[in-house]
Amino acid sequence: MTSNKENTLTFEEALSRLEAVLEALEHGNLNLEEALAAFEEGVQLVRFCHGKLDEVERKVELLLKDAGGNFFTKPFPEEEGDSGN
Repeated sequence: MTSNKENTLTFEEALSRLEAVLEALEHGNLNLEEALAAFEEGVQLVRFCHGKLDEVERKVELLLKDAGGNFFTKPFPEEEGDSGN
């Protein structure tokens, strides 16, 4: 996977491609060279996805910082109804 193509992928596209690579590796139908290339692509995709998740986490942290620079927590909307258990 080239870095130019990597820059145009969305997180969801990269995750989908990673699933396809994993499936190909699990089936064992690849020769050694193909398996190595698939593994290398998978590693790049994992790094890309991890980087995207880190980026989103940093953005969320910035959004949850008050005027004094203190962080506060706020549940995501789907968790708000679960607090009554």
